[in-house]
Amino acid sequence: MDSGEERRAARSRELWERARQLLPGGVSSPVRAFAAVGGTPRFIDRAKGPYVTDVDGIRYVDYVMAWGPLILGHAHPAVVQAVQRQAEQGTAYGAPTEVELALAEAITAAMPSMERVRFVNSGTEAAMSALRLARAFTGRDKIVKFAGCYHGHADSLLVEAGSGVLTLGLPGSPGVTAGAAADTWVLPYNDVAAVEELFARHGEEIAAVIVEPIAGNMGVVPPDPGFLPALRRLTREAGALLIFDEVITGFRVGLGGAQGLLGIVPDLTCLGKIIGGGLPVGAYGGRADIMERVAPAGPVYQAGTLSGNPLAMAAGLATLEVVSQPGTYERLERQAARLAEGLLAEARAQDVPYCVQRVGSMWTGFFHPGPLRNLEEVRRSDTAFYARYFHGMLREGVYLPPSAFEAAFVSLAHTDQDIEFTVEAHARALRRARQ
Repeated sequence: MDSGEERRAARSRELWERARQLLPGGVSSPVRAFAAVGGTPRFIDRAKGPYVTDVDGIRYVDYVMAWGPLILGHAHPAVVQAVQRQAEQGTAYGAPTEVELALAEAITAAMPSMERVRFVNSGTEAAMSALRLARAFTGRDKIVKFAGCYHGHADSLLVEAGSGVLTLGLPGSPGVTAGAAADTWVLPYNDVAAVEELFARHGEEIAAVIVEPIAGNMGVVPPDPGFLPALRRLTREAGALLIFDEVITGFRVGLGGAQGLLGIVPDLTCLGKIIGGGLPVGAYGGRADIMERVAPAGPVYQAGTLSGNPLAMAAGLATLEVVSQPGTYERLERQAARLAEGLLAEARAQDVPYCVQRVGSMWTGFFHPGPLRNLEEVRRSDTAFYARYFHGMLREGVYLPPSAFEAAFVSLAHTDQDIEFTVEAHARALRRARQ
């Protein structure tokens, strides 16, 4: 890391020392700790549009965007006003609300596969609940997931998970029992033959396949053209359910999520991030005959004190109203494509092995020639170079994910000038990282 850059972060460094005495590892979520890149995490003081400003007064062009929810940018006026209006009327009731219904209607209209939806408080809770429901509906125990895909930190899903587990080099997690892990089978992403073999041998035992339809937790790894159709066919033939974890991709890659973009209809879908407009949220939903098994309509129990919280519902509804406007996703595509082309051109000019894997406004720059199709290939990218590059970009005023294995995001707030600034910073950071 650059010593000058660290000197600029004096206040962040002071807070970091305090945080490590109070919070495990100094943070409330692991990747924030900069463990993969070294140095002092930046403590953010405020944010607006495409920018975050840290406690030392340094402003950055932000591509973390709260890890995906802020498709409109920080503190968008429509979201701020919606939250303020709702806060004045009360922050929580523990009762149904009209805004909850309005958000549910917006989601089900955009994603017709979600005939019923249940709001929860996080993506982890959504995935955990969807799997419980799948087991109850099918009467089976086994779950299939894919190496590098992260579906939250429920015990049965912390097996070959991506995201923070991958960043920290952990194979799973202590505290997860052998029994919890035993019912989860893990296969390589994009490996149709492996899925076919497993279903041929154990199809009658499988309750569900859960997958990120576009992987975002080992960096962005798109599905091969035949991968998702094969999952749909195999699960249908075996009487298992197909669950799309669209916590990242939902309303990110298109109004109808990855399922709308790719034309594959899952049985259940997990959502989060964008549907809360930056407030804590999650949701799961799908076919009516499956979802009607959820209490109180059916026997599968799931509840939450703050589920359907009106603040989150109001922020999410305001966000969906903006992204539903004509031309929204076309603009995001143009900006993200322009950014990717600029980054690639500079890397080629400096003869740096580099690829940008992108779907819509979610992207990852890997220091590897690419393309990368699964976790094993992703692990071959140059993470040491990324750490040097990350700090170079930080010095230049660009805030990227502090891990080589995370998705970055373009928002509607990023301007042509922000993209140009980022590409120029990228060129300088590459030269510095090569020294």
